[in-house]
Amino acid sequence: MHVCRYKACLFDMDGLLINTEDMYTEVTNEVLAEHGKPPLPWSVKIQLQGRPGPDAARKFLEWSQLPYTPEEYFAITSKKQAEKWPKTQFMAGALELLKHLKEHEIPMALATSSHKNNYELKTAHLKYGFDLFGDHIVVGDDPRIPAGRGKPHPDIWLVALESLNTERRKKGLEDIKPEECLVFEDGVPGVTAGKAAGAHVIWVPDQRALEVLDGQEHEIISNRGEILPSLENLDKQKYGLVKA
Repeated sequence: MHVCRYKACLFDMDGLLINTEDMYTEVTNEVLAEHGKPPLPWSVKIQLQGRPGPDAARKFLEWSQLPYTPEEYFAITSKKQAEKWPKTQFMAGALELLKHLKEHEIPMALATSSHKNNYELKTAHLKYGFDLFGDHIVVGDDPRIPAGRGKPHPDIWLVALESLNTERRKKGLEDIKPEECLVFEDGVPGVTAGKAAGAHVIWVPDQRALEVLDGQEHEIISNRGEILPSLENLDKQKYGLVKA
């Protein structure tokens, strides 16, 4: 088996590491039901995944035609979501993978569109996993990300990589290049962003998203990554994710 040794791993969070995407959908459907509308279809859901909250709110309202401004909708759903965040759990294989990378000294960073306050609410009870990232956590409202440059733009991945490289320079180590990184994602916007950053993408989509995409997923990932049913299925040897 050909082994391509990647030097760093960059992770999305919602729907990849923790089960928050289903919680987002639950809240959205609650609001839709209050207005006599049917549940959110996955054909719309896949367009919202991974986008910054305000951007996702705008796209959702264009589709739903609910009588809110993006700011009003964001405030309503944020309050409902905050009640659910203390119940988040790691997705299958996520914690085990993070522990493996830490043990094998593979640099890793988190790049989530969640704003700082939401990130803290979602992870407060899961610090035993998220502390493994150290200081290499980039959130959606990080000032290093230019306004309007969230996923599907590549900026958040490049900021996460720069965080790792800043530490490496202090140790006299050479920079890791984008093409030497694995980006782990569950959403189409994040996959697009990872490819635009120049990384190799490990895409772990929800099965319901694949049903909607109906084969288009292969065109989306092209030759720049791999589609997996779960993080548990990652072949660590194949990507050189073991101690050198």
